[in-house]
Amino acid sequence: MSTVQVTTLAPLLRGLAFDGETGAIVIPEPDESVSRERFDEIRDANPGSLPPLFLPAEDTEEALFDSLTSTFELYYDNNEVYPTLVLAEGIGAFALGPSYDAAADVLDLHHQDRLSAREQGQKKGAQRAQDYVFDRDNVVKNRVSVVTGSAQGFGESIARHLAAAGSLVFIADINLEGAKALAEELNKEHHRTTALPVKVDVSKAESVEAMVDQIVRQAGGIDLFVSNAGVLRAGSVKEMEIDTFTFVTSVNYIGYFLCTKYASQVMALQNKPSGRYFTDIVQINSKSGLEGSNKNSAYAGGKFGGIGLTQSFAKELVEDNIKVNSICPGNFFEGPLWSHPKTGLFVQYLNTGKVPEAQTVDDVREHYESQVPMGRGCRGSDVIRALYYLVEQKYETGQAVPVTGGQVMLR
Repeated sequence: MSTVQVTTLAPLLRGLAFDGETGAIVIPEPDESVSRERFDEIRDANPGSLPPLFLPAEDTEEALFDSLTSTFELYYDNNEVYPTLVLAEGIGAFALGPSYDAAADVLDLHHQDRLSAREQGQKKGAQRAQDYVFDRDNVVKNRVSVVTGSAQGFGESIARHLAAAGSLVFIADINLEGAKALAEELNKEHHRTTALPVKVDVSKAESVEAMVDQIVRQAGGIDLFVSNAGVLRAGSVKEMEIDTFTFVTSVNYIGYFLCTKYASQVMALQNKPSGRYFTDIVQINSKSGLEGSNKNSAYAGGKFGGIGLTQSFAKELVEDNIKVNSICPGNFFEGPLWSHPKTGLFVQYLNTGKVPEAQTVDDVREHYESQVPMGRGCRGSDVIRALYYLVEQKYETGQAVPVTGGQVMLR
């Protein structure tokens, strides 16, 4: 039995087959139990697919990589296309396709029975998606995206836009039920598999590692990782408990490190075959990462540190064609972080006296809106435009892009 893991082989296959272009890999039976008979059943159920490619099991990762590279080159030279089905003996069966559903259909022996109905649903949803996305939507179409903290708030807005643009989005959140509900809603809305839920606590290394492992086993790799999960606890440095400071730092700063650590390993494997497979890690930072924030030191400190991580990660990971950037949004007033009636920042800032003249929550909101030259808070659509730019732009890394309505201007 091969010592190579499914989570190593899948990104390598993805890098070989798609060479940085759009696509997905699905791995439904990733172990030695995949028999030649089962593989033949899958192949026979897809008479229109390309002839299957068989790969021998190898004893080492480098040996397997060499075998993969030479075999794929020979196959492409002979067929001018890549295979749709791969059997790595002792490892598992792998289906390759231009979208999650296309790849999944290769392994579903009864997919023809429901294919027509799904295609009709996609046509009905096409115009709605067209109205929702921007001109740059093709830069994420059929890419595998991950958005942490995306069951609500800014992350939810980002996930909705990516799904509408055709990306396969993993809704990664500590609130698994919320992630499941959003994924189900998005799949129904767009009549295709465009979102999948996954649980993660970004402050725990074992949880982040398990999240990335699950994503690779379900989709083969990662093209865009949006490190969005964050928390905020306001308070004076003279009064804040160390546990509060540690909690904020663990999620906002250490969480970003952990996500980059494990996601970059997968992205590097995807780039290994061709050396031309660009991927992106984007941290959702804050305007508080660009200038200090009164009675908000734990949050601002972590965000300042996050930009230092971005610049350092970018210099290291550029050799793997992994671009690392931060987006620094202004205040997302409509989200629960600010507007939750019990725990939102408007309530926190009223209670801590951060806005001395404020008597009500509305007073606090008006105070912050008046500080923005554009006269309003940041929205998800503002952030997604910056995100698309960073993905599309292949000649930029290590940047902190402000999206603040003019409230913070770089010097």
